[in-house]
Order: sequence, then structure tokens, then C-alpha cells
Amino acid sequence: MAERSPEPLLSRRYTFIWVSHRTGKGRQVSVTARTLLYSLFALIFAIPVLMTFAVRSAARHEIAELRRTTQALEVENASHRAATAELTTQIESLQTLTSDLGTRVETTADITALDRLENLSRVQAAGGPGLLRASASSRLSSALRSPEDTFGVIRDLLGVLEARLRHFQGDVERREAMLASTPSIWPAYGWLSGGFGRRRDPFTGGVDFHQGLDISTDKGKPVYATADGLVETAAYSGAYGNLVAVNHGFGVVTRYGHLSRFAVRSGQPVRRGSVVGYVGSTGRATGTHLHYEVLLNGRFLNPLQLLTEPRR
Repeated sequence: MAERSPEPLLSRRYTFIWVSHRTGKGRQVSVTARTLLYSLFALIFAIPVLMTFAVRSAARHEIAELRRTTQALEVENASHRAATAELTTQIESLQTLTSDLGTRVETTADITALDRLENLSRVQAAGGPGLLRASASSRLSSALRSPEDTFGVIRDLLGVLEARLRHFQGDVERREAMLASTPSIWPAYGWLSGGFGRRRDPFTGGVDFHQGLDISTDKGKPVYATADGLVETAAYSGAYGNLVAVNHGFGVVTRYGHLSRFAVRSGQPVRRGSVVGYVGSTGRATGTHLHYEVLLNGRFLNPLQLLTEPRR
């Protein structure tokens, strides 16, 4: 009997059997060694490919996430830039307002006459925004949870500050108006020949109350408005002779009597230092001079109480 030749290694078959413990049924698969070897090679080559694919897939997913994050950050940064620009504009506006108020306060620092007038009329022109009652530091510390909250709180605080500054601006503007309307300069060059108060009447010799100041000077010398205002009258008025009366607002009126002629007409606005007429001796006068009066709410004031500038 002839001896069988050995079967080639790659042609050998191998059977794999597995049995289900639940059903007791078994299955089997027969494969050759060549098939197993090819499958092993295929698996060896497939692993790097699968790993490369997995890495690329993960990288694509990561890149997509980074892009979404970048877009969200760009939107957030754009929002922050817009909020920052808005806050910058608001701060610049406040700086301009503060600088303007500071300059205006400096230019109206010498307001002795105004203070005197306010004391006389009991007008309180209170100024200043006061202190912010809310604690900015505590509000900011509670708002640091997110940039949006921080921007919101800063914006609110700047709004409060702006409102206070606007209120202060109103006070400054009112005081400026009152200062411009306060008679604080001498109405004419010359020397004081008659004061305010009780005196002997130059015509009758009896006791009289002089309601203003007499400033003696040469005929035809200019007479100046002592504050900004509106001419109420420029006409002949009995004992006053040629009289100019100027209404300065805030209950203040000045009168300039015994003029030789007028330089203004009724209803005309005048500024402090504007010429309203010229010195004369019209009306009840013993010589050439200016009779000057100041009234506050219809009551006569001693003009010397408001004259703060050197005599002309």
C-alpha cells in the first residue's frame, strides 16, 4: 500500500466550533490555513488604516468644535467691542462735560456780588452732584460673574453720574445767569457825592431817604449798564429826569436818572458794560451827576452792597 504524501501546510483546514449554552445548538466554520493567514495579514494592514481614519475623524470633530468656539468668541468679542466703544463714548462725554463745568466754575469763582444778592433775596442756588449713595465697589464685585453684567453695571453707574452732572450743570447755568444779572460794576466814572440812606434834602433842607447813589462827573460822560438785562423804559420820568430802567431778571431792576440823553430804547437787550445813556442834570437835580438805584423784588438796596469791582 502506497504511503500518502503529507498535506501542504497552507492547505490544511481548521474547524472552529462554538455551542450556545442557552439553546445547546452548535455551529462550526471550517477555514484553510491560507485563509487564516490572509485574514491575519489583512487585519495587520487594516489596523493602521482604521487608526488613521479614527484619528482623522476625531481631528475633524475637534476642528469643527474649535471653529464653533471661535465663532462664538468672535461674536462675544464683537459684542464686548461694541459695549466698550459705547462706554468709551459715554466716558468721553462725561469728561467733556466735567471739563466744561470745571472751566465754567473757575470763570465764575469770584461771585461775591452774586452771593450777596442771594443772601439778600434768600435764593439758594445749591450746586454739586453730591455723593453717589450706591456703593460702586460692591455693585461691581457682584457683577463680575460675566463681562456682560460688568458692562451693564458700569453703564448704569455712568448713567447715574451723568444724571448728577447734568443736574450740577443746571445749577451752574442758573448761577451763571444770576451772576450775569447781578449789578456788580460802577455805572459811571466819577466820585461818590451822595450815599444810600437818610440824608438832608438839598432842596427843602428836611430829612430825606436817598434811595440810591449819586455819582458826580462831567456832563456827557457815558453811563454803563451794571449787568445783563432788558431795558424796561428809556423816557422822561418826573424827578428822575431822563430815566433808563433795566430789568435783569431774578427780581433785580436798576435805574439810571438825570441823563442828558439816551443810548438805548425800551425793549432793547443790554450787556454788562453797555452804554445806556449819558450823564446830565435833567429832572430834580442840583448839578450834573448820575442817580443810580438797585431794586430787588420791588425793594431798594444799597448798591454798594453789590459793587465788587474798583470804582471807574
